[in-house]
Amino acid sequence: MGEIAPQASVFRPPADAVHGVLRPSALHLSAETNMPESIDAAGTATRPSSLRSQDWRARIYAARWVLAVAFAVLLLLAFWGKLTPVEAAAAALLIGAAALIPRRSRIAAPAAAPVTSSRIPFAVDPQLAAVIGALPEPALLIDRRGSILVGNEATVRSIGPVRRGEPLSFTVRAPEIIEAVRAAADGTARRVEFNERAPVERAFEVYVTPILFAGAVDMRNADAFLLTFHDLTAQRRVDRMRADFVANASHELRTPLASLSGFIETLQGPAKNDGAARDRFLGIMVDQARRMSRLIDDLLSLSRIELNEHLRPQTVVDLVAIVGVVCDTLAPLAKERNVELVVTGKEQPLLVQGERDELTRLFENLIENALKYGGSGKRVEVALAREGAEAVVTVRDFGPGIAPEHLPRLTERFYRVDAQTSRAEGGTGLGLAIVKHILSRHRGRLAIESELGKGASFAARIPLSTPGSV
Repeated sequence: MGEIAPQASVFRPPADAVHGVLRPSALHLSAETNMPESIDAAGTATRPSSLRSQDWRARIYAARWVLAVAFAVLLLLAFWGKLTPVEAAAAALLIGAAALIPRRSRIAAPAAAPVTSSRIPFAVDPQLAAVIGALPEPALLIDRRGSILVGNEATVRSIGPVRRGEPLSFTVRAPEIIEAVRAAADGTARRVEFNERAPVERAFEVYVTPILFAGAVDMRNADAFLLTFHDLTAQRRVDRMRADFVANASHELRTPLASLSGFIETLQGPAKNDGAARDRFLGIMVDQARRMSRLIDDLLSLSRIELNEHLRPQTVVDLVAIVGVVCDTLAPLAKERNVELVVTGKEQPLLVQGERDELTRLFENLIENALKYGGSGKRVEVALAREGAEAVVTVRDFGPGIAPEHLPRLTERFYRVDAQTSRAEGGTGLGLAIVKHILSRHRGRLAIESELGKGASFAARIPLSTPGSV
């Protein structure tokens, strides 16, 4: 864990802060009665006399049913001779006095919080909260006990809900950050990196800066800690994308390039004057060139999708409309292969948060695969449905099916059940890998079912858009 060593930040409180304690204003609310309290020069909470005079009435009113039952019981006991009138009157006075005793607030600190004292209250000055809220990157202010005081909107978008008063570990489940906060208690800022694995893989760089408020003298005992998060996901994905692109391109382009080179040498040599051989070789060379073009296009598309996989789309689109356009586009291919393409469930819209172009590519890959590799069944069904909080689009063919041992690996890059058939159909081995990553960006999932001789079913499940989710 790397370290940086600037001096601890010192915050100067506004004029209404006394002895280094931040107050949101000079008017507080009592935890017992929700009545206003004023703050005297010594920082002590006092209450106006007009309000104090009303307290006993409020307490009696709150305990009216208890007092009524108690007095009734005392009267009955006196009537039956169990108590003398003097004893019953004394008991009534004691019960009435107990009802007038002020009760303590029922609001208690979380049981898991340490008992370490802190010089700052739970209520943070609005000016300080506004500054943290205006930061463009995720930021959290926590006290020395590790409880969250302030978070900004960027934290909610990037990390998740932020609840004031909860321990930091409830919001950020990263032991590295907890250790960095503990280490920063010596007054030295810390830097740490951590990775998230779910729902998508992300990387963050976190700076933990101790803060000392005015009046503090012990630099090793910070009042609060400011955590700022820098998202490294895009940078890491770019680095990985470069490495993967070079590795994949060098591996997959080697065969078509070798074929092109061999045909060119043949045309320059033995087949130089052979017109029939020249035409046949040129046709093969065109096919290989198109294969390389498709491969490069798919690699670039996959790299772009992976680059933004951690960013969920914010626009709302209708899957029914997208699937309808895709089916219209692929209708000529279905007609050419004499396959019936049937779409059901188009009656009601299926609204999801999505990127229209990516979802179009997703359903193009699934339906085109069904037409090419399952077309022998002469029928492909596309069913749209709503299941709970998910939109489900299922593409089913009635072709030869897929053996069970292949199912877990279908979404791997360049994995082919039948490499010869895939290349003959113009496949690159990246279609289902692209589908998987598009669904991952949309927080969806792919379910695959197949049985040899009975076809295959590919179901794309995407969470439905809810009001206020965008």
